[in-house]
Amino acid sequence: MGGVNQRLGELGIALPDVAAPVAAYVPAVRVGSQVWTSGQLPFVDGALPVTGKVGHGDGHVSPEQAVDLARTATLNALAAVAELAGSLDRVARVIKVVGFVASDPAFTGQPTVVNGASELLGQVFGEAGVHARSAVGVAVLPLDSPVEVELVVELR
Repeated sequence: MGGVNQRLGELGIALPDVAAPVAAYVPAVRVGSQVWTSGQLPFVDGALPVTGKVGHGDGHVSPEQAVDLARTATLNALAAVAELAGSLDRVARVIKVVGFVASDPAFTGQPTVVNGASELLGQVFGEAGVHARSAVGVAVLPLDSPVEVELVVELR
């Protein structure tokens, strides 16, 4: 039985270091058998790779790029879970995903963007990665991030 870390390796994924909070909060909190993450931005090596609103056309973050950013934000959330739980092998199931998408007013593809998070969780955890979800369009996110992702997971 390989576990989640082996599965990550098979997928060619390395968990990043836990992203440092940008304000007065912690990356994740454990309550009983659940871990709730703070909203995680798609930081790569401590910086946002792109900023702005998701939409179509010049001057916008493309929906395809936003899907990848949601995936990155989810990896940051998983890193926070792993640090608090000791290992992702302790995750019994992903309960809930909340994805926020900083959207151009005409953009309505938030569910597709947040699929970047959901599909990654399915690849990593299989059936235990199937979850409830919200995909919310917002005017602006911290640091002008295009996406933000929160997770709630249950531990064994």
